[in-house]
Amino acid sequence: MRRRTRAPALWLGAALLLAACGTGGGSGASRQLHVATGATGGVYFVYGGGLGKLIGATLDGYQATMTMIADGKADLAFTLADTAGDAVQGKGSFHRAVPAMALARLYVNYTQVVTTADKGLHSIEDLRGKRVSTGAHPSGTEVIARRILAAAGLDPATDINAQQLGVTESVKAIEQGSLDAFFWSGGLPTAAVKDLAADRKLVLLPTAEYVEPLQQRYGQVYTTAPISGSAYEGLAGDVATIGVANFLVVPRTMSEDLAYELTRLLFQKKAELVKVHPEATNLDIATAQEVAPLELHPGARRYYQEAR
Repeated sequence: MRRRTRAPALWLGAALLLAACGTGGGSGASRQLHVATGATGGVYFVYGGGLGKLIGATLDGYQATMTMIADGKADLAFTLADTAGDAVQGKGSFHRAVPAMALARLYVNYTQVVTTADKGLHSIEDLRGKRVSTGAHPSGTEVIARRILAAAGLDPATDINAQQLGVTESVKAIEQGSLDAFFWSGGLPTAAVKDLAADRKLVLLPTAEYVEPLQQRYGQVYTTAPISGSAYEGLAGDVATIGVANFLVVPRTMSEDLAYELTRLLFQKKAELVKVHPEATNLDIATAQEVAPLELHPGARRYYQEAR
């Protein structure tokens, strides 16, 4: 199987890009802030697009542009806690430590292992020998997919027919009969998965049994996060899955004032973000500061101190 190498956006490399993209404060002249989001069909793309519009409409002297990973620049990025942890420690797929800091914990990504009832799959172990997408390369989905497969005793390189597709491509492949299942780490509902549920009898495979072994090896970035049976049409009931927090991250070199204004924008315009995507309802000042293994940017910390 030919390996796919196109990265739709953010994913593993976005935090790495932040290391080379120091952002100073506004100087009166209009300047661009590049917001790295994710693939179309996912929550990052919608949430980030809404945030970008609010930046342009609210922050004097700034306009926001949505950027793709291949563009080579990002001033803000949506990223997963496990990926961010690897980045700042310079391990895993990161060959050097990345000086990134967090503005806020936004919401939890749910590990969605998607298949359809006609495939007859009920567990991760059932994926042995099947055509499975582990997510676009490189991506946060790919990271957790490979870790879950290994925890289940499956070698991603030999025990499955691995493909590397984004969520929209995976849905198309399921519909065309060229894929049996796919991993997706995303918020609820994910538009592409919702579309699949409208056409096929959707099945989500449980993964929560692997939380403990993942925590033992990689730390507390992994938690149990049940998906409600009402999240998608046709689910038989709640599904016990693994959750990973999402952060909004910036370069360590971003000015304190700009980081402060961006953090304040998130909370002052939360109602507008909720209209863009329901996951924005989970933005909570009580939990937004929980960004381990990252550090809060000083500008964000100042906002939280004042807000208290």
